[in-house]
Order: sequence, then C-alpha cells, then structure tokens
Amino acid sequence: MKDYQNSDYAINKNAEGIVYRFADQTVEVTLEDYLRETYGKTSADFAALKAFSDEDYYRTDRSTYRQTWKNTSLDTLADDKNEMFAIHSVEDEVFERVEQESVYAKRRSTAALALDKLTVVQRRRYLMYHFQGKTTREIAALEGVNQSKIMNSLTLAEKKIKKILSNSKKQGVQNAPFFTLYKRTCPPTVL
Repeated sequence: MKDYQNSDYAINKNAEGIVYRFADQTVEVTLEDYLRETYGKTSADFAALKAFSDEDYYRTDRSTYRQTWKNTSLDTLADDKNEMFAIHSVEDEVFERVEQESVYAKRRSTAALALDKLTVVQRRRYLMYHFQGKTTREIAALEGVNQSKIMNSLTLAEKKIKKILSNSKKQGVQNAPFFTLYKRTCPPTVL
C-alpha cells in the first residue's frame, strides 16, 4: 500500500491520543484534553473511544485500498503502447471488413476452381466424405463399388486440390485446410 506510514490509520494507531486530520491541519485529542472537555467520562471511556477510532480508521483505510488499488493514472492510459485501452476508429473497422471480404472472395474462387478441376465422380465422393460426413464404406455402399475405389478417388481428389492450393498460395491467397475453407465459404452441393 502506498504511503502507509502517512495513512490516517497508521498515524492514529501510533499516537497516544485520537488524531483528526483535516485538509489544512492535524489535531490530536489526548486523554487530558478528553477528560477536561467531557464531564463524567473516565480514562476507560477514552480507551474505548480510542479503540473505536482505530477500528474505524482501519476499516476506512482498507475500504479505500480495495477501491483504489486498481486505479491507473491518465498518463498510462494515454500511452500509445497501451493497446488494451485503444479504441478503433469506424474507418479502421470498415477497411478491415473490406479486406476480410476480399480474402474470403479469393478463398471462395480458389475453392470453386479446385472443385471444378475434379471429375464429377471425384467431386461427388469428396463432398459426401468431407461435407456430409459419410465414411468410405457408406459411399461405396451407396454407389455399389468397392471401398478401395472410393479411397483411391478421394486420394486423387486431394492431390488435385493440394496442387491448386499450392499454386494459389504462390499467388497470395491465404489457405486453411481445403474442406474447412470450402465449408465456410461455399454451400455444399452434391452433383
């Protein structure tokens, strides 16, 4: 706690009397002052009042500390390095959205191009496997072919897609895994 030695609690606790601090002065009421000013009071009454004032200052001090320990100076908030309190302008947000939309458009066109390079059978099997969640065994049963033919078809489709994605990466299109990229940007349709 900052400046604990100067807190009202510390000053009152360490003084023999009861200390009252004002903006322009500090007043200490001693036992003698208390007995002289109050009729019929004893030193036990003063001790009880002193204990009460110590406890009251302690509670006030703790409460103030709990409220202010997280306070930050305005100089810290104005620091350019402090990103936590930075407010983005509307223009920045608009430009960021336009940029994201352009990236998504490039991804969509790359995904469509990749799917167009597949044969009709490869495309159908690829979409059933990745987007409909069917297993190679289920696809083979639907088409009435061997499971190995489905696996070979999927392997060839993935090789073609990887080749197209590697070419597009050279052109600056950011890539995610293809099926994730396609799922997010294009509605799944099966031919």
